[in-house]
Amino acid sequence: MRRQLRLYLAYGLGDAGTGLAATVLGFYLFPFFTEVAGLSAGLAGAMLMVIKLWDALSDPLIGWLSDRTHTAWGARLPWIAGAAVPLGICFAAMWWVPHGTPGQRLGYYSVTALLLMTAYTAMNLPFAALTSELSSSASVRTHLNAARFTGSLTAGLLGLMMAFFLVPQGAVGYARLGMLGGALIAGSGLVCAFGLNPFARNALKPAAHLETVWVQLRRIAANGRFRMVLGLYLLLWCGLQLMQNVSLVFLRVVLHLGDNWAYAMPLVFQISAVPGLWLWGRVAQQRGRIPALRRGLALWGVALVLALVLPPFPGDGGVWQGVFLALLALTITLLGLGGSTAFLIPWSLLPDAIDADPDHPAGFYTAWMVLVQKLGIGLGILVVGFVLEWSGYVANQGVSQPDGAVVMIRLCISVVPGTLIALGLVVMRRWPRRSTQQT
Repeated sequence: MRRQLRLYLAYGLGDAGTGLAATVLGFYLFPFFTEVAGLSAGLAGAMLMVIKLWDALSDPLIGWLSDRTHTAWGARLPWIAGAAVPLGICFAAMWWVPHGTPGQRLGYYSVTALLLMTAYTAMNLPFAALTSELSSSASVRTHLNAARFTGSLTAGLLGLMMAFFLVPQGAVGYARLGMLGGALIAGSGLVCAFGLNPFARNALKPAAHLETVWVQLRRIAANGRFRMVLGLYLLLWCGLQLMQNVSLVFLRVVLHLGDNWAYAMPLVFQISAVPGLWLWGRVAQQRGRIPALRRGLALWGVALVLALVLPPFPGDGGVWQGVFLALLALTITLLGLGGSTAFLIPWSLLPDAIDADPDHPAGFYTAWMVLVQKLGIGLGILVVGFVLEWSGYVANQGVSQPDGAVVMIRLCISVVPGTLIALGLVVMRRWPRRSTQQT
């Protein structure tokens, strides 16, 4: 029992640092660029999309190298331990506002983001590959993923709490957020590597003689289960990232919430997403993973409908103000419960596809999962940046935005992600029923 507890705790810590980084970057980096660093919405979105493209292209390379790493610690732990400190340093550097013109700051953030994403991949991708290598049991794998994303979402919640207190301080607060978050990121990665050491030594290893990358690409293209998982993951993460990027703008510009209320709402999402992981994990064991996915996406859809019809915040006080806040909290709670399926279910289905491959190149398959996730993040950022600029949104103008921008923000928080998650269900309609019943 103690050994299993160590496994789950250590594995949960492995995604804590990257989860903190991804959550804080997802909610606050775009507003930081447009409101503090002085970049336009379109320029910030385009720059981040280019960085994500590089980041995505590096995933197969790092996965390929990870599969071929042979040490006393196994194939994955040297990457986790070696990337933890560089990732923490780059995260801290991302929130500094250098002197110079907007063009010079754009260059600084481009280089820093490039290094940040490379370190992120070097740590996160080998770590994620361990899910299918630490155990062959579908039940244990589901629990490993639940522990992983519990650590990720809990650390993300901690990051949002730090941001809640530090971001109102402006540029100085962002810099403090970067330094504190960077220290936590580096520490959690190192502790994870130490905790997983006895398990990683005995984990399933990739085949000693793997084929070339191009042969593996053709094999992946022929793997029907992997194509479905990949499509589902891309659609869900595009929807989730689109909502995350525009959430603070939606709360302040469309719903007219003050900064304190707006910064508190992402905390509600994180808090509700953590029990959502274990709820859908239990449903997956009892009913199957695809039924769990359908139920989770149904809750997500209800939250999107509520987001579409929510009126602006009634500023005159009284009972209607309390009703509005309760309805908003309900909307975000349902979003967290339903959105947690985007974390848990695709990664719980991935080992099924890896098991169908006799060589078990988990690093390579995981690389493509992470690549698709980052493409989803990049596309979400790019769409938000250009769509808002096209609709008339003006950076640094605060809540006084044109009507066209207000309408577009509301669509980006509701209709567009709703369409994407509906397509995700369509993609999974032919998933083998036998696989959904595994526990």
